[in-house]
Amino acid sequence: MTFITAIVAVVPIRAEASHQSEMVSQLLFGELAEITEGNPQLVTGSFVKIKTQFDGYEGWCQAAQLAKVPTDLAAGFGSAITAEVLNLMEVNGTKMQLPFGVSLGLFKQQQLKLEGYQFSYQGKSTIPEHNQFSSERVKEIASLFLNTPYLWGGRSLFGIDCSGFVQQVYRYFNIMLPRDAYQQAEIGMDIAFLAESQCGDLAFFDNPSGKITHVGILLNESQIIHASGKVRIDGIDQAGILNTDTGERTHSLRLIKRYSLK
Repeated sequence: MTFITAIVAVVPIRAEASHQSEMVSQLLFGELAEITEGNPQLVTGSFVKIKTQFDGYEGWCQAAQLAKVPTDLAAGFGSAITAEVLNLMEVNGTKMQLPFGVSLGLFKQQQLKLEGYQFSYQGKSTIPEHNQFSSERVKEIASLFLNTPYLWGGRSLFGIDCSGFVQQVYRYFNIMLPRDAYQQAEIGMDIAFLAESQCGDLAFFDNPSGKITHVGILLNESQIIHASGKVRIDGIDQAGILNTDTGERTHSLRLIKRYSLK
């Protein structure tokens, strides 16, 4: 098994081994994945198929944006993540900006050495296991993403989709959710009515065919924060989401879920 990690802020995960192929998700800086197909030597200009360790997503990544991770280093992977909206990293003596919530799990004393690369981080970090899940903190962390542009397959402050948004917010509190909205809807505890919801519950929405296609984080029984065009706060009632700018009904409510800390 060959482990790799992202050496840039975000690495597109594509459906096929081509820059023209759809981006289905992203591998964030410092996250672990294993190579399942392609040249494990990471030949420049090539693509390799990977499976992410965080959420099990599979797809093709550009080899030049990855570096191999020794097995013993991968075995000691930690849970620390970056804690600021923007975080300065040095790689081989040059500066690189990283977004909130990317992994520092391979770092020891804020240093990481991989073949061909030396990383140094002097910024703030946080340990998800130590972060208390509360209404105030959920609002604070979710609000960091406000006005982040919607990006299909995105998982960071540089561009994010609806399920990537809730996945990243929940990750801060050590609650590991699957990647896609329909997968997230398959776990957790059902909440029967919007009036019984709490801040931090997830609301799921379906299309006319009944397929779950959207998710957001409830702030209270009448407001939701979600990624639609951008990360925004809109109104919600038992029928669904109401755009606060236009008054338009944009999403049809299907169900509400609550998740427990691991």
